[in-house]
Amino acid sequence: MREKLMRFMQGRYGADQLSRFLMGLGLAFMLISLFHRNRIWTLLVLLLILCCYFRMFSKNIPARYAENQKYLHLTAVPRKKWATLKRDMAVRRTHHIYRCPGCKQKLRIPKGRGKISVRCPKCGMEFIKKS
Repeated sequence: MREKLMRFMQGRYGADQLSRFLMGLGLAFMLISLFHRNRIWTLLVLLLILCCYFRMFSKNIPARYAENQKYLHLTAVPRKKWATLKRDMAVRRTHHIYRCPGCKQKLRIPKGRGKISVRCPKCGMEFIKKS
């Protein structure tokens, strides 16, 4: 069965970030439609899922790739902010994160060292912070 599926998907675009987003949005609308008995939500779910499967089974790879690149370009800023937030939250146990008063560069200072003098590597400004 796996080989048949692999043969079927040969030459087709498959799943990408935009397809995953559309599927997640369809799932969210499906949950909304459970609580709000309105045909509009059901129609939106159906359209999103059909669009997602159309993209996955499409043989027009350059067009689907261009759509995905446009989606990635439009969502680059929120994805970068989310990655930065995740990274900052991961190091909160071992480090403090401060901003340089001069250039606003983020600086990571290890915890538990008392008051230390911090020198910004970007602008060279020195300031004292509690670690």
